Amino acid sequence: MQYFRQHFLDTTFKGLYQANAFDIALLIPYFVVLILLASYGLHRYVLVYLYYKHKDRRTTDPAGHFSELPRVTVQLPIFNEQFVVERLLDAVCRLDYPLDKLDIQVLDDSTDETVAVARGVVEYYASRGFPITYHHRTNREGYKAGALAEGLKSAKGEFVTIFDADFVPPADFLMRTIHHFTDPKIGMVQTRWTHINRNYSFLTEVEAILLDGHFVLEHSGRARSGVFFNFNGTAGVWRRVAIEEAGGWEHDTLTEDTDLSYRAQLKGWKFVYLQDVECPAELPVEMTAFKTQQARWAKGLIQTGKKILPRVLKSDQPFRVKLEAWYHLTANLSYPLMIVLSVLLLPAMVIRFYQGWFQMLYIDLPLFLASTFSISSFYLVSQRELFPRKWPRALLYIPFLMALGIGLTITNTRAVLEALLGWQSPFARTPKYRVESKQDKVQSSQYRRRLGWVPWIELLIGGYFALTVYYAVDNENYITVPFLVLFVIGYWYTGLMSLLQGRFAGLSLSADAHSKPFPVGV
Repeated sequence: MQYFRQHFLDTTFKGLYQANAFDIALLIPYFVVLILLASYGLHRYVLVYLYYKHKDRRTTDPAGHFSELPRVTVQLPIFNEQFVVERLLDAVCRLDYPLDKLDIQVLDDSTDETVAVARGVVEYYASRGFPITYHHRTNREGYKAGALAEGLKSAKGEFVTIFDADFVPPADFLMRTIHHFTDPKIGMVQTRWTHINRNYSFLTEVEAILLDGHFVLEHSGRARSGVFFNFNGTAGVWRRVAIEEAGGWEHDTLTEDTDLSYRAQLKGWKFVYLQDVECPAELPVEMTAFKTQQARWAKGLIQTGKKILPRVLKSDQPFRVKLEAWYHLTANLSYPLMIVLSVLLLPAMVIRFYQGWFQMLYIDLPLFLASTFSISSFYLVSQRELFPRKWPRALLYIPFLMALGIGLTITNTRAVLEALLGWQSPFARTPKYRVESKQDKVQSSQYRRRLGWVPWIELLIGGYFALTVYYAVDNENYITVPFLVLFVIGYWYTGLMSLLQGRFAGLSLSADAHSKPFPVGV
């Protein structure tokens, strides 16, 4: 360390520095990775630009209204959701829609107590005149996509709306969405997710901001500018014929919703995004559950990209549609790029310091800012749009949001590599426990996934970056310290949270502590 410091502080030596072959071999991939990451960072700025440029195209009111409401099938795919299934069915049976126009399907692939709970609740509502049926599969073929496809075989509706188990649709959900289908070109209407337990913990606050960025800027920016965007698997309504013309639900990817969305839009169907129609859902309250969810989405999008992008690029769609599809479906490639950057950062720092501060200021720093600052500005804009008076509060969470994104690198890189290599894996559900307020606790640990080796790798890499911070400070390379600290916090936070969750007394309650024997309020 002292050796490097002596040479870094020796300006005469730095002036005589000449890059050798080894240095060039390190710097070439370093700058290639930085440029690629900066490209994805600049794309976030483009989405913000599209959002504001087309703000006058914000969809609110439908073009017309049905004189007679059409029949709607409500599909509720569930798997081992004993803690939230009652809340879901209670909300769905409160929908403000004529019962003779409804067809509610509980599509249950469960292998635990959920079977008895769901069957009992369905019988309760069916005995009171609700058009609700229970469908149980034992093979889980195709996972969620398979359950939805199986349900369609007996569905009676011209339109299909889907809610995951942790969602609580408002009573006016169908009345605020169905009339948009008076336009015969509309194939799908997506609404915005909101968060029941946003204020439950620091983690859920950050998760909420992450999802807000997706639903406010990504969806709105794409929808308003006329490029492709995707159904989110829940809280949306499909025209049944659009599903069928696109080829139906397929289960060769983990994001069957995005896969079907692109196939339908390639067939010419138009999608509508309603930012003002909210559908509350529960955020994961455990780090491993959150990481499982993010890894599934990361792997699924890459799988969908491999499957769909060739069709999009060969289609007669405008170049802007193809370009946006590329950035959308390949965005998770940034995770393995971050791994490469992590490996190269320290040696590149040494070499660049030899070459002088000036080069670092006008080359490295702009690329770092394009890669990282775009994240903070992206999510701040989404908070400003949703909470005009309270958005400055999000400033407290932005550094940790960026750190959390870095901390997901190991998990999501593995998911991306599995997708690129064609390794198939089962649909890993995100466990939900009906945790809605700070007073609630996780009810059971039976759905908690095994930790494996990933948290220990995260802690190890965090330690590597802590040494890098020390190295930078010791050599008065202060400009890099804020970026490096984000890496330390991100890796240590995700690793420690994964290891420590559920280790403390009081985190588990019995299933009966938060459930009721029957839904109420009918």
